[in-house]
Amino acid sequence: MNEGVVLAVNSGSSSLKFALFDCPRDGGELRIAQGAIEAIGTSGGRLSLRDAAGRVRVERVAPVRDHAAAIELAFAALAEAQLAAPAAVGHRLVHGGPRHHAPTRVHGPLLAELREVVPFAPLHLPLELCGIAAVTERFPGLPQVACFDTDFHHALPEVTRRLPMPAAIAARGLHRYGFHGLSYESIVDAVGAARLGRAVIAHLGSGASMAAVIGGRAHDTTMGLTPTGGLMMGTRSGDLDPGVLLHLMRAGADAPALERLVNHESGLLGVSGRTADMQVLLALRDADADAALAVDMFCYHAVKAVGALVATMGGIDTLVFTGGIGERSAAVRAQICEPLAHLGVRIEADRNASSAAIISADGARCIVRVTPADEERMIARHTARLCLCV
Repeated sequence: MNEGVVLAVNSGSSSLKFALFDCPRDGGELRIAQGAIEAIGTSGGRLSLRDAAGRVRVERVAPVRDHAAAIELAFAALAEAQLAAPAAVGHRLVHGGPRHHAPTRVHGPLLAELREVVPFAPLHLPLELCGIAAVTERFPGLPQVACFDTDFHHALPEVTRRLPMPAAIAARGLHRYGFHGLSYESIVDAVGAARLGRAVIAHLGSGASMAAVIGGRAHDTTMGLTPTGGLMMGTRSGDLDPGVLLHLMRAGADAPALERLVNHESGLLGVSGRTADMQVLLALRDADADAALAVDMFCYHAVKAVGALVATMGGIDTLVFTGGIGERSAAVRAQICEPLAHLGVRIEADRNASSAAIISADGARCIVRVTPADEERMIARHTARLCLCV
């Protein structure tokens, strides 16, 4: 083990991203390497590991059974590349339930409590807990830290946090939590709270949300109790009239069927009837009306969310695009920005096409940025602070 070296693990539903950082005591995390394992649970699993200079160190295609196997593969790749073994491991956890939000060292009682709150995030928490267990099995004494995606939103104003339901419901821990917090934290860190001012940060990917941020602090966000709510997403419905679910229940749908519907069969996939991949839909939109409708709905709901969030802040100084779609799709950015001209949003076509750091036109009242999220850096920072006395 190497003092100051931290492995950051970011588990998705069918993927695992990981990054190795040197975290010196004087601050400033130095990325040593980063990797990704994709198509977990299939015969076509893919591993890639690159060093800080972007050189490929390990790359292969092989079946990856589950997230425990992905963790094993990640450690094996680091060893094969002869990279430093970590002194601590940090994990992104989507939800900590009502009791946990701040980064916390992993211990037995914490894991027991997290297993009890799996119903808050049944798609994510089991996989993330599986990753922690896999590290424990391989390195029983290695310190680990749970970094919760809800922490950034923990201090939301009560008018935002409270659901419009009886107090007995709120007492059960059912309120707006907000997610993608590590992504939002990384944007604030990269751009600076003062420079952002009143900002809407749009994390657009297969999971999508937006946050209103004032002075670097969360003011409101689109996701609610779970990562299913808010914007239309890749396979998730986003916000629905609750009556839709009641109607389907009366027609015979049970909870598992409704969960499949709102989390796996809706969003871009459900509307297009073909795919949840935005780039594929954009390529198909001229010839496929359903693909075009899916793209248009995604952008329309994004525009509506920006407008609502800006209204709660009394104006906007900065609009930030991040996440896979936000960082890479110039067409989606343009379609979202065009109707926002009344808010001072004007983008320059060439800057947008090249995904420049600032894509707004000179003199525009609202600065529009494209800023890559760096969740792994935030994980490494919190882990080093708790485990390595950095």
